[in-house]
Amino acid sequence: MSRINVVEPNAASAEQAELLDAIQAQLGMVPNFLKVFANSPVALKAFLGLHGVAGDGELDGETRERIALALAQTNSCQYCLSAHTALGRKAGLESAEIAANREGASLDDNAAVAVKFALSLAENTGAVSNTELLAVREAGYNDAQIVEIITHVAMNLLTNMLAKTSQVSIDFPEVDLKLAG
Repeated sequence: MSRINVVEPNAASAEQAELLDAIQAQLGMVPNFLKVFANSPVALKAFLGLHGVAGDGELDGETRERIALALAQTNSCQYCLSAHTALGRKAGLESAEIAANREGASLDDNAAVAVKFALSLAENTGAVSNTELLAVREAGYNDAQIVEIITHVAMNLLTNMLAKTSQVSIDFPEVDLKLAG
């Protein structure tokens, strides 16, 4: 049971209901973590705005999901790991790639650099070294993509914190935090 109220459409205020209806129309469902966000329509709007902008950038969807998987595993967020495993598969990631992402790596050399950089950003609260930044540039990431990696790290840390704090029930195919092997 969630430790923070899960706003159900039948108990939502007019503003909450409008936001939840828009999510339902776009996704065909309203994930539970967004129902927790709906406690504060301002916070939900901010997240949806950030998510929308971040999804329209130069960073490809597969790399965005790789970053999300690595952070969810590192931060022990089972809700986010389950959600991003499903979303990663939808984006085209195979099981071996998802397993590598969960270990902070990638089977794709350039994506591996982005995942490693993302984990360092989170671990060091942005205080990455010049060497790490240079490695991302040498892997072919431009400044716009580097800023997007930073944005995705921040966005995923936010959702990891919300899911873990609320202990919201998982409404995606559940994935165990333990790595196989």
